[in-house]
Amino acid sequence: MNFKESPFMYLIAAGVISFVLAQSAFFLVKAWKQGKKIGIDTKVMRDTISSSSLFTIAPAIAIVATVLTLAYSLGFILPWIRLSVIGNITYEATAAEAALNAFDANLSQPIDNVKTFAAIAWVMTIGSVFPLIIMPIFLKRLQGKVGVAANKNAKWTDAMSAAAFIGLISAFIARSVAGAGKRDVVGDGAGVLSVITLAVSIASMMLLRWICVKFRLVRLEPFAMPAAMLSGMAAAMLFARILPESIAFLEWRG
Repeated sequence: MNFKESPFMYLIAAGVISFVLAQSAFFLVKAWKQGKKIGIDTKVMRDTISSSSLFTIAPAIAIVATVLTLAYSLGFILPWIRLSVIGNITYEATAAEAALNAFDANLSQPIDNVKTFAAIAWVMTIGSVFPLIIMPIFLKRLQGKVGVAANKNAKWTDAMSAAAFIGLISAFIARSVAGAGKRDVVGDGAGVLSVITLAVSIASMMLLRWICVKFRLVRLEPFAMPAAMLSGMAAAMLFARILPESIAFLEWRG
């Protein structure tokens, strides 16, 4: 039996997702009652719920893309559970890759050892718990310091935030262009397909961003990154099929 998609894993997933849905429903009802209590118009609340629901579509697409990214190595259930609670591709992929490297494995290999799988699950879960602990304790203090810095020099604050995000993304770019892999694992190191995937994703993001700005399509902006991710995946599958095998799977760091 495939332990990664066993009935026990499905049972855990059902429990976690049921709790998340119940929590969402609880706060939705509570917010609705509070809105009625303070006199907010019913139509306004309905419009707010509708617009909020639409804006959840883009993150949902990104979550599906992340599940697909991790599914080959970890199966569908564990990423599904993780991303139903908290997480994103930058954290989940990094945490999973770090844990896999400790066992001399990577995301391009299916995990067939129960202990390795359990260790990876713990690393991904415990790592995501820290923000939930740290934020209630230190958030107010951090917000105060950030607010002081922002008031002194707003441009510097924006530059620091952008630099932090660019630094995070650069790690993924470096992996695609020059990441070293195992010689006996196809697709582990940087090569033709990884660069094509990266290039198509960047081009798609730039194109979608230009369209949003040019035509003032504000509502399209949340869909830009998920669409770019899916475009990169589609490009990888397409070029893996149409290019000669000697070119498609050529790796200079494999």
